[in-house]
Amino acid sequence: MAQAQATRETFRERIAKRTQHGDGIFWGLTLSFALLVIVLVFAIVWVTWSDSQLARERFGWAFFTSGEWNPVETPVNPVSFGAMPAIVGTLVSSAIALILAAPVAIGIGIFLAELCPPVLRTPLSFMVELLAAIPSVIYGVWGVMVFAPFFTQNVAMPISQTIGQVVPWLGGDRVSSGRGLLIAGIILSIMILPTIAAITRDVLTLVPNSQREVLLALGATKWEVIWLAVVPYARAGIIGAVMLGLGRALGETMAATMLVGNRPQVPETLFEPATTAASLVASELVNAQTLIHESALVLIALALFAITLLLNLSARLLIWYMNRGPVGRTRA
Repeated sequence: MAQAQATRETFRERIAKRTQHGDGIFWGLTLSFALLVIVLVFAIVWVTWSDSQLARERFGWAFFTSGEWNPVETPVNPVSFGAMPAIVGTLVSSAIALILAAPVAIGIGIFLAELCPPVLRTPLSFMVELLAAIPSVIYGVWGVMVFAPFFTQNVAMPISQTIGQVVPWLGGDRVSSGRGLLIAGIILSIMILPTIAAITRDVLTLVPNSQREVLLALGATKWEVIWLAVVPYARAGIIGAVMLGLGRALGETMAATMLVGNRPQVPETLFEPATTAASLVASELVNAQTLIHESALVLIALALFAITLLLNLSARLLIWYMNRGPVGRTRA
């Protein structure tokens, strides 16, 4: 009896310690917020998986390798759906955006954190963050009205008529349309550039000054300090910034819809119109007339979610590997 009473008192003391000064309430509240994120992820997976059941049962794995997209049923051509054009367009346009934006954005971040005069650092940083806050539809309108005509007349057509005769993926007879994978990828690169640059700048400013002072004491130049001490110390954060930019490029909808051309076929060249997963779902889901059409679009959304998840997992593994070093060797 006495032991049970002592146990009860101990339990009461634990509850009192948990709830004093609001610590237990704050802990429970923050825990619920963290669990809410996990619940939302599983809810998205469940909704897309259940709503795409009709397309999965009808097409199976062939859905991801087929290039046909015919939502209108006729006596000659029945409905047929394939995700290959959307997947190829998404990956290619995002790769173009990342290749163009990442080096420039990292260079901007290095300049703002390490080389920029103090007088210019604040206004330049503000301009970079302002670019990140511009709505995607503004980039799309600018791309359609200004960039696409200029790029088509002065870059795409000359390249297609010269280099395109030798390099097949830079040629094509649809350059004059003003829509295509390359144009969409360039606009996407402009969109993700401020995100990568701002995060890179913030990560570099957190590098301890001792990393710089050691090499400066050894007689290293400013460039050697940045390249040998600052950037390696912050490489995990820089990779994270690049992956955040890639995530935005993969899921961008409005600008991609306005510039990619929205042709659900695998393009033969970079200048031809194409489609992306996000733009295809956004442009056709509202107007879907049949259940199989709607289910196919939801299945494409599920595929885009899976691609994003795999890329983020790959980024985490890359960061872990770079921090750990090659297999069998740990960093000092």
